[in-house]
Formats: sequence, C-alpha cells, structure tokens
Amino acid sequence: MTVPSQVVHVDSPTEQRNPRTTDIDRLPTLGILGVINAEDRRVPEAVGEVLPQLATAVDYAVEALRNGHRVHYVGAGTSGRLAVLDAAELVPTYNVPEDWFVAHHAGGAQALQKAVENAEDDATAGADELSAAVEPGDFVLGLTASGRTPYVLGALLAASRKGAHTGLVSGNARALRPAGVDVLIAVDTGPEVIAGSTRMKAGTAQKQILTAFSTATMVKLGRTYSNLMVSMRATNAKLRGRTLRILHEATGASERECADALAEADGDLKVALMHLLCGVDANTATAMLAASGGHVREAVDACTACSA
Repeated sequence: MTVPSQVVHVDSPTEQRNPRTTDIDRLPTLGILGVINAEDRRVPEAVGEVLPQLATAVDYAVEALRNGHRVHYVGAGTSGRLAVLDAAELVPTYNVPEDWFVAHHAGGAQALQKAVENAEDDATAGADELSAAVEPGDFVLGLTASGRTPYVLGALLAASRKGAHTGLVSGNARALRPAGVDVLIAVDTGPEVIAGSTRMKAGTAQKQILTAFSTATMVKLGRTYSNLMVSMRATNAKLRGRTLRILHEATGASERECADALAEADGDLKVALMHLLCGVDANTATAMLAASGGHVREAVDACTACSA
C-alpha cells in the first residue's frame, strides 16, 4: 500500500458522523430514504440563515454586470459541477450574453465527468486561472463544502488582488473568513447522512444558494417582468408556446394579438410586451427599453408616468 504524500484532516461539520444516521445500514429501503429526506429538510432553514450575506453577493454581481463586467464561479468537485450547471442554464433562461457568467472548475472540462486527482489541492492553478481571467470590477463567487479548498481560495485571493469583489459559499460555519474574501456565506447544514459525502446536504445548499443568487441577480437587472421570464430565448416549440403564454399572462391579450405583437417585434418578447402594455410601436418600445437598460418594469413605469 502506498502512503499518501500529504494528508489533511478537515475540521468541518460536514466531515463528522451524524448521530441521527448511525444505523442507516440497518434500515429497510424506505427507512433509508426517510432518513435522507429528513436531513434534506434541514437545508432550506440553514440557507435562510445566510440570506443577508447572500444579498450582499447579489448586489456585488448586479453592480459588476451593470458596469460591463462579469461574474465568475469557482469550485472543485460537486461545487464546481453545480457552478457550471448554473452558469450554463442562465443563457437560455434569461438570454444573457455567454460571457456574463463564467464557471471555473478545478481540473477543467475533463473533471466534470471524472475526478481529476489533486486538482482541488492546487492553489496555484486556481490563482493562475483567475489572474488571467478576471478584470477589476468583476465579481467572483467561490464554492467549497469544507471552506478550505486550496484551488478555490487561491483563485479568490488572486481575484481580489486584481481588483474584483469576491464571495465564498462555505459549508463550514466554523471557518474564519479567508484572505481575499469580501463576503463569507457560511451555511451550516451539519454532518452529512454519510460522513463526508458533501454532494448531499452541502451540495443541496450550494444548489439552492446558486439558484437564488443568479435568479435574484436577473430580477434586479430587469430580466423578468413580475415573475415572468421575459428575457428567455425561444429555441424550441415548447419555449415558443411559453413565450405566447407569458405575453397573454402579462397583458391579457389574446393569443392572436400576442402572436402579432411578437411578429412586429421581430420575436423580441420584451418589445412585444412593451407594445401591448403601453400601446407604443416596436421602435418606440425598443428605445424605451434601451433607456431603462433593458429593465421592463422601469420602462413600463416610465411609459405610464409620461402618459399620466
């Protein structure tokens, strides 16, 4: 047996044994699933405790994107895979430019499907990658269940030195805020059902935090109108149908009126929405949206104020 060259003992609740699941291997299938479900139900409450810190991260991201900068995600293992997923889904859901959200995963693309040995332990690789990718004014959000992943912490410190704001989503509420981190989002999900299996509650918390973070950022940037996805990219039949439904729900117009408005707007859902809500032509709607930075609610309110 080969003795590893380096051993690290992580002091994190996620590495401890869970006293509520010590007999999990004695349970029937339904009992195992019930125990897992009971532990999973602790996650939303834990995420709720860190909403003030998450709000700060959202405001940093909104500021960056409004000023022509980018948001970067940095993670390893499960954390990195969740980051890649969130960044990828924002393009079709909110029609954001593909470079607005950039995911950096320890070990690169090959590590998405297969673990790359020691990739997460390479602080220099994280620092080098972010030093090359980040510009002053960007926002960088790191994710780590243990709170200590060298690749992530190296990346955040390098990004901070480049003039970016930084945040860290950590599953270790005991850990101090690392150097180079502006906002620490330390969510305490406690010990895992299976000790150290951070793809479970810690991963679920990270998924909830990422989804809330990116969705709130999109709402603040006006990529929605009310709770409707008015910036979505209609790339298939289902989404084209959803586009018509969104217009109908937002305006009360008939499907025929919505289809005509979309045609006049050359398929731009926001322009069609402005046309139906404010009674302006496509060119005027386009100009009003440009004046509001693409924020539909602000453009509609401005239109209403002008006509009052």
